[in-house]
Amino acid sequence: MKGKAHRFGDDVNTDYIISGRHKFKTLDMNELACHVMEDLDPHFTKRLKKGDFLVAGKNFGCGSSREQAPLALKHAGVAAVLASSFARIYFRNSINNGLPALVCDTSGIEDGDTLEIDLATGRIKNISKGSEIDSRPLPRVMLDILSEGGLVEYMRKHGRLAIE
Repeated sequence: MKGKAHRFGDDVNTDYIISGRHKFKTLDMNELACHVMEDLDPHFTKRLKKGDFLVAGKNFGCGSSREQAPLALKHAGVAAVLASSFARIYFRNSINNGLPALVCDTSGIEDGDTLEIDLATGRIKNISKGSEIDSRPLPRVMLDILSEGGLVEYMRKHGRLAIE
């Protein structure tokens, strides 16, 4: 995967990802996708290109356990979220809904940097800076879930989780 980094800070909660004022009006993910991150950056969706990355600091996805947060990001075109840490339930919701979530040191990634990510190895290349970052590798079962587009699609195809 290759795209631009869109940088945010620490403690980005699920209401910043998709505000409650939108979550209760519709469950249409395409509509919700138009409003992701707008309370932190009103122009985010205008700058975002399909395949770009959201980069944050610690505790990304804290707050509620609603699955609309990773789903709205995915539908907006975000290819993966990189953060130094995630709220546990957000992390699982993200993987289960087919949006890669990578734990890594994001301190050297700036807004607009071009990144290339290899999910299988966990290597992140910052092409803009000519550097590499290691992410915490995802277990094989999570990579399999992501490759199918999420847990529901994985279960439809395989009928069970193959945990090695």
